[in-house]
Amino acid sequence: MSQTFSAETHRNMLARIPRRTGREIADWMRTVEEGPSLLRFEERVNWLRGAHDLAYGHAKAILHEYDLRRAARRLL
Repeated sequence: MSQTFSAETHRNMLARIPRRTGREIADWMRTVEEGPSLLRFEERVNWLRGAHDLAYGHAKAILHEYDLRRAARRLL
């Protein structure tokens, strides 16, 4: 079950994550960076959901943001 979010929905989801999880986005970025080296997006979503008890949408938003930031670093 894959969902595609607009850029605005993604920003809104990210804004809610700290309040819902008690952890800032930067902390989630470190968690993903230090997590297992899974290749497929859905595998990473399932890992994040299972290991950290996150909703599917929150896990997907965190991983999408991580991928966006990683791609931006490559461009520098």
